[in-house]
Formats: sequence, C-alpha cells, structure tokens
Amino acid sequence: MLMGCNPRRIARDLAMLVSMIEMLSVSDRVARLKPSVTVAITNRAKQLRAGGVDVLGFAAGEPDFDTPEPIKAAARKAMDEGQTKYMPTLGDAQTRGVIARKLIEENGIEGLTEEHVAISAGGKHALYVALHCLLDPPAPGDEPQEVIYPVPAWVSYRPITELAGGRVVEIDTDPDSGYKMTPEQLAAAITPRSRVLILNSPSNPCGTMYTPDELRAIAAVVADKASSTAPGLVIVSDEIYEKIVFGGVEQFSIGSVPEVADRTLTLNGLSKSYAMTGWRIGYTAMPGEFGRTLIKSMGTLQGQMTTNITSFCYPAIRCALTDPAVAEAVEQMRQAFAARAKLIHQRLSEIEQVRCPEPTGAFYAFPDVSALFGRTSAGGKIIGSALDLSEALLDEALVAVVPGEDFGGCGCDCVRISFACSEAQINEGMDRFAAFVEQMS
Repeated sequence: MLMGCNPRRIARDLAMLVSMIEMLSVSDRVARLKPSVTVAITNRAKQLRAGGVDVLGFAAGEPDFDTPEPIKAAARKAMDEGQTKYMPTLGDAQTRGVIARKLIEENGIEGLTEEHVAISAGGKHALYVALHCLLDPPAPGDEPQEVIYPVPAWVSYRPITELAGGRVVEIDTDPDSGYKMTPEQLAAAITPRSRVLILNSPSNPCGTMYTPDELRAIAAVVADKASSTAPGLVIVSDEIYEKIVFGGVEQFSIGSVPEVADRTLTLNGLSKSYAMTGWRIGYTAMPGEFGRTLIKSMGTLQGQMTTNITSFCYPAIRCALTDPAVAEAVEQMRQAFAARAKLIHQRLSEIEQVRCPEPTGAFYAFPDVSALFGRTSAGGKIIGSALDLSEALLDEALVAVVPGEDFGGCGCDCVRISFACSEAQINEGMDRFAAFVEQMS
C-alpha cells in the first residue's frame, strides 16, 4: 500500500485504509461499559497531588494501613523456598481447608470442606466468575434471568451482572432505613426469573449493615420463595468488610441460616480487613452438593481466565486467617476505623443541610447532600447533582469525594466519603467541606 507516486493509486490505497479502520471495532457489550467514577475521581486527585496541589483524598476504598508483617513474612519465606510454580486453579487443598475451617468456626457455616471453597484473584474476580456460572444469557424471545439487590450498592454489581447476561432488579432504600431493604420489599421483587440475590453487609458505599435478625428475616423470605416462586434462587453474600465493624451491630453470615445454607455463596477476601488490596486475594464458599458443583464449575471457568493466584500467596492466606499476631493487628485497624467513623459522622452532622446515617461498618460515610442542590458555589458553579457537588469540591476546596449517581437508587442524592485516612485528614477535609457549604449562595 501507498507505494510509488501515482496519485490515483495513493488515493485508492488511502480509501482502502479508511475502509479497514471503519470495520474495526470492539464488542458492543464492552463498548457499553461505563468507566468507574471512583477510579476517575481518585486518578484526578492523584494527578493534582503529583503536580503539587494540596488535594485531600476521600475517594479510594483502600485501607491506609500496611499489610501486617507476619503475612508478608509468610509470602517471603514461601518465595525463598521456591514456591513460585503453578498451583491448582482454585488453590491448594491445605489453604482451601483453612478457609473452610475459618468459615465454620467464625461464621457458623456448617458442612464446608476444601471442595466447597474457591480462591480467586480478588473479590471482584470471584463475583465475576460466580455470576457467569449462575446466569445464562436469554434465548431469543426470552426474558433475562434477574439479579436482585438493594441500592445504593457497589458500582460493579450491575456491569458484571449484565456482562453475564442477567438483568438487574434494584430495591430502593433511603437514609432513614440505614439504606437497608425490608423483607416485604424483597418478597415483592422476587419473580420466577429471579436467579441471584446479592447482599453486601457491611455495605459499600453506605457504611451500614444488617443486624442478625434482619438477615434471618431476609433468609425466611428467600426460603419461602424458593419453595414456590423461584426455586433456583441463590444468595451471594458479599462479606468483604466483615471485620471492619464498630457500630454495635454483630457481623452475621446469612449462609449460617440452615434454611438457606445450601443456596448461599459466601464471598470474602483479604483486601479490606487485612489491608491487602494489592495482593488480589478473594474466596467464595458454598456447602452442600450444589455448592460443590458450583465451585467446580467456577474452577472450570477460572481455568480459562487466570488459573491460580500467585503461588507464594497461599502461605500468606493461611497466616492471615490463623496467626494470633495478625488477628491483633486486624483488631487495631478496626479500632482505628471505629474512632474515625465516630469523628467523621460528628463532623458531617455539623455541616448545614447534610444528612448522614451513622456508619456501623466498612470505612465509608454516605451523606445525603440533596438539600444543597440548586445553590451556587463560591466559584460560580450551580450545584444540580452529586456529581456537580463533587466536581466543585475538588476544584474549589481540593477535597475528593465520590458522587453517588453510579451506586443507584437514592445514591444520586449522596456522595461517598472514605475515611480510610488519618483523623487529621478527616478534620481538615471536613473543615474545607464546611467552609465550602458556608460560602454557597
């Protein structure tokens, strides 16, 4: 192509190139994916800081603590001893067995063996694999299978559901309920097409959690509907923040309820509670015969994706789940998050027209800021949405928070504020937020 100097030949070759380029495209399902607003805000804040701007970041969902030393030492030792080769796709039997015992002893989920456990490259990967094993794309003329969950909710539930061929059914909540659905709402949402119910307690982005009695009531609804309306309904219980609790609500695994135990896939990992986000370690577990079948199917799919996680991480997992020194470090982190939760709730409650339920788990506050809509910032920006407020806060007050639109439901009235940072940063950030609001007209 484009050889020689003949103008007609050059024009013809250029036309062929343009035609070829126009025919190239990515798949529709990927082209429709929305970029993560959380990542976008975090990256913008990092860019500003790299340029010397004093931005205070409250966007990232990542603990500011280092991984406890015994965990790192276990990985170093394994590497030094040559554990650097391929491993079984879902992890070695010893580590899967440790996870099973942890879930039996700490979470009360009976009947688990290593065959009921899958280890994955983080919680998001675990969810992706699980939903692709539970959902079938609809046949022509058929309706999609449904995935139900209360909103506001983690932004990745929807795209992963839709990539797997499912349809999201949202259950609306509000700040007055602590962003929690009722059993009656759930019962009304379940149809014969219902395939998965996703629960996330403690919640990202809401920072609240269901009580044991509330989860038992939800389990009763699922058990009732599974006996009639939706016999194939499976609960996916996302418990990634299970050890970051501080509001007087006991952490409870719905998979421990006998009536729904054999239809509950418990999803967890080491990222949040153990400050191991970069390690990319997640796991899932489900008892019973179907649990064994589902886990085996997840292994088949994972074998075509990532196979095993990094081999020298397995001793680190066992250390994290069994070493008393690690448990002590995790408790110290929990206490720090508890103090921060109390502080940020107090500071937000002092800001005019900002309404925020008290955080009881995870490390997020999710205040309703809709009373500020319609006002104008000191910099002249008219605030018509949570996104407008987040952009103005970053531009004018140098405070990075996440707008709530992508979390669904009443999230459009809210912003997510991560308090995975020092108390000094919380005070400075809330000082700036309060001043920003005071200067609005």
